Amino acid sequence: MAARPLVARQPNERLQALIQEAACSNAGLARRVNMVGAERGLDLRYDKTSVARWLRGQQPRGRAPGIIAEALGRKLGRTVTVDEIGMADGKNLATGVGLQFAPTVLGAIEQVCELWRSDVGRRDFLSGSTVAASALVEPSRDWLITAADAQVERSAGARVGASDVDAVRAMTEALKTLDHRFGSGHVRPVVVHYLNSVVSGLLSGSYREPVGRELFAAVARLTELAGYMAVDTGQPGLAQRYYIQALRLAQAADDRAYGGYVLAASMSHLAAQLGNPREIAQLARAAQEGARGRVTPRAQAMFYAAEARGHALLGDARACHEVAGKALAALDRAGPDTGDDPSWIAHFDQAYLADELAHCHRDLGEAEAAARCATDSLDGHPESRARRRAIGLVLLATAQVQQREVEAACHTGTRAVELLGTLRSSRGAEYLDDLQQRLEPYAAEPAVREFSARVELRTAA
Repeated sequence: MAARPLVARQPNERLQALIQEAACSNAGLARRVNMVGAERGLDLRYDKTSVARWLRGQQPRGRAPGIIAEALGRKLGRTVTVDEIGMADGKNLATGVGLQFAPTVLGAIEQVCELWRSDVGRRDFLSGSTVAASALVEPSRDWLITAADAQVERSAGARVGASDVDAVRAMTEALKTLDHRFGSGHVRPVVVHYLNSVVSGLLSGSYREPVGRELFAAVARLTELAGYMAVDTGQPGLAQRYYIQALRLAQAADDRAYGGYVLAASMSHLAAQLGNPREIAQLARAAQEGARGRVTPRAQAMFYAAEARGHALLGDARACHEVAGKALAALDRAGPDTGDDPSWIAHFDQAYLADELAHCHRDLGEAEAAARCATDSLDGHPESRARRRAIGLVLLATAQVQQREVEAACHTGTRAVELLGTLRSSRGAEYLDDLQQRLEPYAAEPAVREFSARVELRTAA
């Protein structure tokens, strides 16, 4: 057999420059990489010799390049991509598309349009990317300290009017309704193609100042929805990019309230997937601070609920209960009439808050309260919120497991399985997986065996 031809490796000058910028030794970087890997459940054992090999041009395999970039980013206090460390190598690794909070309106338009183009083109680096903690924190900081854009008016391209903005809003509502009923697996491709084929042309068109602000606000909401759909189709790294761009578009719209919503409702929930609940509470507090005086009580309730979720995951029951009380009080002030609320928060009612609090009580191990809130949530959500009802059923079943009511949990879980059978939702599947793990200690019981069989049938289907 002929020997493989030797390929000369080029020294990785990009990585060398970043290590010098971070004032980090080879051994220090190796330790940081191992620590980030441990946070993600990986047993990495790199040392200074490993880093020396990287500097000589060796490309580590698997998820390592992304973890190296994350470790350097934390040391530098900014986002670092695998391109910057010289390890993209044309493979399924993340690049910086969509991860930056652009300093100018033109830059924001260019970046979000490039994200849409890449998504439609099914670029591998998007679907294969993971969530970067630093790229959640930095945009929230930039949003907090950056004033609204002085001007968004454009005089190049086709004229964009109020009717065009209305069309984007109507499309967003229609797609959101379909998503709630059938899950994002059915809807997300339509959203992305619409953004790339129609909305990109509107942003690049000609519009006066008032129409421009309204256009950016409408596009921010559709972009956030596309991010949520990325979560629901199992692509959190892609969702992160959409959320960052939705935050930037909200800034261009001078809509501080909606920017806070993106932080609290979207980015903080995404932070939970990092296994770092501290970021959840921080992002929710950033939303409260950055939108202070610009939001209605209903939005305040949602912001507080998001913060409570972070405290619950940290195991801080006192802080969680205190902030949850603020959420309940704010929603009481809002009352049933949503006439003063913007459309993006009008849906947040008692049922949604009960859903959030059910998560908090579950994570604190407060099973009775979790079951009560999950039941309240189910009682309030209409049939059209199919995915939300499915998740509520799993939350109730989980609380029943915590109370050792195993047979009842399996019965409730079966209802969730039936409902999830009508959806294409990765989020729903993740909740179901969590329930199955909680039932494992009772695997010998007939009800659990029957439930597991039903789940296997659903998975096979």
